[in-house]
Amino acid sequence: MPAHRPRKDVHAHMPPTTNPVPRRLGLTAVAATAAAALAAPALPAPAATAPATATVPLIDLPVPDGTVVHDALEDHAREVLTDRAVRLGRKAAALRDGRFRARAYRAVIDDWSVERLERRITRVRRQIRTLRRTGGAPAVPIPAALASIAACESGGNPRAIGGGGRYRGKYQFDMGTWASVGGSGDPAAAPELEQDRRAAMLYARAGASPWPVCG
Repeated sequence: MPAHRPRKDVHAHMPPTTNPVPRRLGLTAVAATAAAALAAPALPAPAATAPATATVPLIDLPVPDGTVVHDALEDHAREVLTDRAVRLGRKAAALRDGRFRARAYRAVIDDWSVERLERRITRVRRQIRTLRRTGGAPAVPIPAALASIAACESGGNPRAIGGGGRYRGKYQFDMGTWASVGGSGDPAAAPELEQDRRAAMLYARAGASPWPVCG
């Protein structure tokens, strides 16, 4: 009977176990590297390159004498004011009687000073405001009797229209009578002050007879 051979220890021939690096050590190393990176000073950002600026050469220009500049400005101001005065003169004429000769008017004021043109413009503007209120009717005394005539004819309403459209305005003018005292257009559309003045002109000429019922 063969001798019993002792059993080989299986564990005796197994290679020794190599201990792996602990996970805790690997994480600690990564954390240390990150902390060092954060602690390092930040590098400055690269400066932006300024665009190249073209150099414009300076040019010496002659400077006109102060008197020349003043005269040029005054000439321009005179030209502007002359045009304005002509426009206002035309407007005033349209409100008054419609007759205006622009070329002759310009010839008169063309060589006026700036100050004189400004005074003329102020005066013509004032005239225009008056003409819009009076329709160009001259300033005449308004008789007290006209108030009662107007009250009887229209109730004092400057826009009243009666007689089937034939009689118009505060004093119920017909178109022929209105034109005879310098009126134009529709009497009922005229400013009230113009109607008063033209009625006064008619009253001065014919008394109360043009208003046979209310006179």
